[in-house]
Amino acid sequence: MNKTFKIKDLGDLRYFLDFEVARSKKGIMMNQMKYALELLTDAGLLACKPAVTPMDNLIKLSSTRSVPFTDVHAYRRLIGRLMYLTNTRPDITCSVQQLSQFLDKPTIAHYNAAIRILKDIKGALSLGLFFSSSSSAHLKAFCVSDWGTCSDSRQSMTGGFNVYLRNSLISWKSKKQGTISKSSCEAEYRAMATVTFEIQWLVYLLQDLKIPFEQPSLLYCDNDSARYITANPMFHERTKHRNRLSHC
Repeated sequence: MNKTFKIKDLGDLRYFLDFEVARSKKGIMMNQMKYALELLTDAGLLACKPAVTPMDNLIKLSSTRSVPFTDVHAYRRLIGRLMYLTNTRPDITCSVQQLSQFLDKPTIAHYNAAIRILKDIKGALSLGLFFSSSSSAHLKAFCVSDWGTCSDSRQSMTGGFNVYLRNSLISWKSKKQGTISKSSCEAEYRAMATVTFEIQWLVYLLQDLKIPFEQPSLLYCDNDSARYITANPMFHERTKHRNRLSHC
């Protein structure tokens, strides 16, 4: 490439587009600590008391249950900046995804929930992603979903999925399901189908990179009924009656 384009070697990557990269013999650590500090400074929360979790599970967000927030532009800008932070902070992905659904008409409750995410970030500024140098080519994924908890549409809020290359997190997602599920079993099964597509894509990608697989990919789910359907395709006739969510 240097023969065609003028390229300057800047050495190993350390800081680029607000991503901080640290290398060691054990692996690569990536975070956005400086970016997170800028977020807290702009919001005036640099000296705030950290929150334990990014969102209060007892609060059900809705577009009509609170007073409208007047500064819509500020809310949209804050959510957009939090979305960029999810590149290295998968722990806030689900919370940010839920708040991003109210960009057109945010309320005071939505803004307060976004502030809580910032307070949670304050408690773990250096948190990020670690890619181990000793990881083998073994994919495993975890998925979870709830059932009809969206107060406005009654759609299931997919808690999302995490995909690991052995112990290194390489892919994650949180998104509301596009259709209304008739049971918790159906909602969980849809989540399993979504993460299966992601695993298959990663398998093709690793194969193109000539990385051999040591064992089949694993998918973990916490719903017994959904696992029964996966193990026995003929079980689908009774799925509409299996509404209870059972944890393994």
